[in-house]
Amino acid sequence: MRVARTLMKIVRFLRRPRVFDTTLVIVLSAPVLLGAVIVLLSTASVTVQDETRMTLAAGLHVAASLCLLMRRGRPILTASLVAALGVAGIVVQSLSLYNLPSYVAFYSLGRYTTGRPTLITSVTVFVVYSIGTELSRATADNWLASLFAVLVPVGTGQFVRLRSELNERGRQEAAGAAVRAERRRIARELHDVVAHHITVINALVGGARATLPPGQDVARNALESAERTARQAMSEMRHLLDVLRADGNEGPDAATGVNAERLPVLIDEARAAGLPAGLTVTGEPVELPAAVDHAVYRIVQEALTNTRKHAVSARADVRLAYEPAAVEVEVVDDGLARESGGLAREPGAPGFGLGGMAERVALCGGRLSTGPRPEGGFRVHARIPLERS
Repeated sequence: MRVARTLMKIVRFLRRPRVFDTTLVIVLSAPVLLGAVIVLLSTASVTVQDETRMTLAAGLHVAASLCLLMRRGRPILTASLVAALGVAGIVVQSLSLYNLPSYVAFYSLGRYTTGRPTLITSVTVFVVYSIGTELSRATADNWLASLFAVLVPVGTGQFVRLRSELNERGRQEAAGAAVRAERRRIARELHDVVAHHITVINALVGGARATLPPGQDVARNALESAERTARQAMSEMRHLLDVLRADGNEGPDAATGVNAERLPVLIDEARAAGLPAGLTVTGEPVELPAAVDHAVYRIVQEALTNTRKHAVSARADVRLAYEPAAVEVEVVDDGLARESGGLAREPGAPGFGLGGMAERVALCGGRLSTGPRPEGGFRVHARIPLERS
């Protein structure tokens, strides 16, 4: 487990753009320099002309590799410089048309640029390469070799960029759909809360009106008006609920039986699904407002779901703390981020359910914090204030 965690940290470190590009330059440059030094030192019959050509080839190769440090921020400039160095090497017969720095530079051109700049730069590089190979007679079919050397890496970069954009658009659409669905569920649950209290108020007002003694016409009229208003509000709320339930295919209202008292059942369900989980309750349990009760349950439910989906070999711990003026809920796990499928839980990359959590906590007037833990894993923490009676 410790070895796997260490390897994952190394992989995440190497995936940083600056670190990756620096490593790439070292990997491309070091073998060429080392090979040139070994040949020059071990071969006594090397002529001055061969020594000059090998030194020039190694220098051009290293210079082209160093240009790759800015391939993400300035891909057009990088491709232009690498092409110029490549043509210079081809003309003096010190560098081949097919070299790794040029492939990486042209791939970056297609990966990080779009539209007309990519086309203009690619055509210019192709023309320059064709002229350089024609002057040096490097290959038999100069224009075909140049076309292959430019078109293949640029086309590969364009393909990867388009696929990445499509995946990102799909993730954004899924996130938006999840947030909209969560808002619909929140609206339905708030309807249940408001409808319950309006029903109670209507019943109390009706009871008070029925017990009024004769001669209290002013009070009776006021209470009848209050009853009519309550019934009208209930009718409008039911109409809104019908509209919300008709929006989407989510089935029956999910608010039934959703409260903090069902957290032990939720923990048992998580264990049955293969996620080791524990629940700790501190403080004196009190009856929570319905909206807060639902929010606590949904936060734990979504956090445990995210742990099962996005973490490897994880254990989740749920803490529910009752305080005099607030309730706190915290879910932490110690799992490693799952790297497959583009769903890795990286810092700053919120999951689809986090938006729904934030909506719920904000509606209750609380604060939500989510993010990776320094010691590994993920943490979801919410603090929701309670109204004093």
